[in-house]
Amino acid sequence: MPTLETVIPSRLGSIYRQWTRDAQLGIQNLMVHGLRSFLTMLGMIFGVAAVVAMLSIGAGARQKVMAFIEQMGVRNLIVEAKQTLEWQAHAKIRRTSPGLTLRDFRILEDDVSGIGAATPRKSMTPSTLIPKSQQDMPEVYGVDPDYQTIAGLRVLQGRFFTEEEEKRAAPVCVLGAAARWNLFGAANAVGQYVKVNQQWFRVIGIAGSQLAAGTEIAGLPETDVNNIIYMPLNAALFRLEDTYSDVRDEIDGIYLHMDANADIPQAEQVVRAVLRSTHHGADDYSVIVPAELLAEQKRTEQLFNAVMVAIASVSLIVGGIGIMNIMLASILERTREIGLRRAVGARQSDIVRQFVVEATIISIAGGTIGVILGFIVSRLIAWLAGWSTIVTPASVALGFMVSISVGLIFGIYPARKAARLDPVEAIRYE
Repeated sequence: MPTLETVIPSRLGSIYRQWTRDAQLGIQNLMVHGLRSFLTMLGMIFGVAAVVAMLSIGAGARQKVMAFIEQMGVRNLIVEAKQTLEWQAHAKIRRTSPGLTLRDFRILEDDVSGIGAATPRKSMTPSTLIPKSQQDMPEVYGVDPDYQTIAGLRVLQGRFFTEEEEKRAAPVCVLGAAARWNLFGAANAVGQYVKVNQQWFRVIGIAGSQLAAGTEIAGLPETDVNNIIYMPLNAALFRLEDTYSDVRDEIDGIYLHMDANADIPQAEQVVRAVLRSTHHGADDYSVIVPAELLAEQKRTEQLFNAVMVAIASVSLIVGGIGIMNIMLASILERTREIGLRRAVGARQSDIVRQFVVEATIISIAGGTIGVILGFIVSRLIAWLAGWSTIVTPASVALGFMVSISVGLIFGIYPARKAARLDPVEAIRYE
């Protein structure tokens, strides 16, 4: 008497042989009309390629922005001054607000709990620079030594300036990666001197390369974070004269790095309340919370992916209609074959399986070619446009699975129609 251990493998082996035989027959039938089969696949190919390519472009752009936001520090709070070079607009704001000041910074240090490190920032663009910059003029950042920790700044050569150098406004500076190449090229810059406006500064360090957003993000000015000259805040305030000092705030940025156990949303509310009071309600600053930007960017990414997949799925639906069309045409051509199979004992389920397998083969082949084409298109766009593109496993799996699903859905109706043919009438069909 057969046991369970022998029946199950035998049954599985029988199912495997049935599907293998139907797959072989399906490939043979599709190869007979190779051109027609390929044209049927085109909808699936272009649909999957569109899904993969569009998601790769979006993933590349979003990864760059999200990496930049993460680089800003998810435990940081940043205050940016909204400045204008127009005297009338500046005078109008100054009637109610003193602008961003060192007093604001000191009040925030006292009132916001959980601050681990903090620094004001004074930035300016030099009017003259020696050595002469080979490309864009670097920007000067006057900051406290804590800026290195807050911004996650890596110093590849030399060192960052100290608290003692900050207190005495020492004429020292640290060059960003691009600023170093603009001023000194491949030569060793540590120990060299840079003349900013009318003051000489000794280079004591070279910062590592950082990610640049390439566009303005949530109130942060568009700045090449690698093309910067860092120096002590007091040196920037007392040794350099800002060309536009009459219309600029005393400082233009404040960075607060919160401890691990600090309540960032509560700290943000305190910062906004303090600045609202000291600026008398004037909207001449913005508070940036990288943690909130990161969460918002992730929500935007999910929405973008859904929209892109919905748009690209139109091509897949068109491809599915093509599969249904070719399957219905195949039923008419193979009516006698279906009748003969039914006459010799084939069940309706066998006929359904045969046509579903053929539709699945078209979907799998179209999906595979589409993935390859999408990857090629993604690389081509990255090469021609200089964009960052990332083909993620999720986009490949999504395009492939949607392709197979569409093929199955649009292949079931023709398969069921073929299975319901009357065997006698089918054999007589000419």
